[in-house]
Amino acid sequence: MMRALQIDECGRPPAVAARPEPVPGPGLELVRVVAAPITPLDLLCATGTSYFGLPALPYVPGVQGVGSAGGRLVWFPTAAGMAPGDGSMAELALARAEDLVELPEGADPFAVAALGLSAVAAYQALTWRGELAAGEQVLVLGGGGAVGQAAIQLARLAGARRVVAAARSAAGLDRARQAGADAVVPLPPAVPTPGSASDGPDPAAGELASGDVDGLARRFADACDGPVDLVLDPLYGVPAAAAARTLRPGGRLVNLGSAAAETCPLDSATLRSRSLRVLGYTNNELPRERRAAAVAHVAEQSAAGRLAVTHEVVPLDQAARAWHGQTSGASGVRIVLDLG
Repeated sequence: MMRALQIDECGRPPAVAARPEPVPGPGLELVRVVAAPITPLDLLCATGTSYFGLPALPYVPGVQGVGSAGGRLVWFPTAAGMAPGDGSMAELALARAEDLVELPEGADPFAVAALGLSAVAAYQALTWRGELAAGEQVLVLGGGGAVGQAAIQLARLAGARRVVAAARSAAGLDRARQAGADAVVPLPPAVPTPGSASDGPDPAAGELASGDVDGLARRFADACDGPVDLVLDPLYGVPAAAAARTLRPGGRLVNLGSAAAETCPLDSATLRSRSLRVLGYTNNELPRERRAAAVAHVAEQSAAGRLAVTHEVVPLDQAARAWHGQTSGASGVRIVLDLG
């Protein structure tokens, strides 16, 4: 038997339970898990309200993790909560052999787990989808979350000349500054709304209390050095509409989440007058080879000390408390479970 975090009922906190050790089958490898992050996708799937439908219960959550397999330190994904089967929040987990990504020497498993698919999303949304070029100016919404912090640093590494970030809380603004933002812009307070989802920075979702797109657009423009080339948007809603007004003609906005709202008051005049490009992104559409290359890049930058997101390492015994804290939005810091 092994210890694992188990979800018995959707919408209820998980608990540590004894589970049979998984047995590898064809194409599967056994991973001795070291680190597993609690991500917004994990929280969403566990509610039973995601577009993947109700998960098969009981199950072990965890859509990604870091551990050892065949004597190698590897990052691995799972489909826990999205398809039948267990995830990474256990002492042992199964992963497809073709999905394993070997990590470079010196990589910190907890730092890589904290970055994980959030950093992959930021990297691919900036470069592959957003076509970021050296010398461009980038506006990062949700700059205090894992996606936002990673995006600030990755934009710098890709040669951006200036990176401006926006966040709701004072702590989030501070995290964005620490990540290297040239300027930060506070967002208006949010009113929680149930059922909103995001690949983005915070498990807490909410619509902005203020619908003042004009005012927020002015604050964004004041913080920027001229027109913006690319907006990275894990929020949508009012922030995205305001950010779009800062874009140069032909500028791009890449949306990868809806932490502020599921709809956006982006007016037709802004979109048409500047021939803007509004693009969507999700990790779920990323080819395996591209995902593996992105994970490797993220891990290399992490091992070199050039990429990190604020995170807290929590032992499995405290996982239920940590899960509740993430669900309630009490902390914008990524939680990584220690399963070693």
